[in-house]
Amino acid sequence: MDAQLDALARRTGHWLLERGWRLATAESCTGGWIAETVTAIAGSSDWFDSGWVTYSNAAKMRQLDVPASALDTFGAVSEPVVSAMVQGALAHSDAQVAIAVSGVAGPSGGRPGKPVGTVCIAWGWPDRPVRTTTFHFDGDREQVRRQAVIHALDGLLLADTPANSVP
Repeated sequence: MDAQLDALARRTGHWLLERGWRLATAESCTGGWIAETVTAIAGSSDWFDSGWVTYSNAAKMRQLDVPASALDTFGAVSEPVVSAMVQGALAHSDAQVAIAVSGVAGPSGGRPGKPVGTVCIAWGWPDRPVRTTTFHFDGDREQVRRQAVIHALDGLLLADTPANSVP
């Protein structure tokens, strides 16, 4: 793992430990990269609960209770779907916070309104509203996925700022 991801994972673990929280992840386009990044840190079992890689729509529905209507109406790469994914991760884990990601990493798969590089991320807690945002990353498949991992973890850390804002 590179130094930037290692440092970010360590900060995430420290942030979670300070709060006595555990993290769950629900990933599509990142293919488990968020979970891999945080579990590469020794001792992460103290603050990481579980992760799902739900690449297909069927897996999103079966494992995370994403409504078929959300997938049909908005598509897998949408804020309503990552919101449902993050809620499913919280419901099916012992975590106090969860991250969900879905996107178009490329090199193909983009379409009008959702070009390659479009990534939706959600952050959820049982006691406050889910926060979602959509990013448009440049680069090849690996670069898009890596940026999604970084923004997902950074967004979690920034969610606790006084303004309670996520980038």
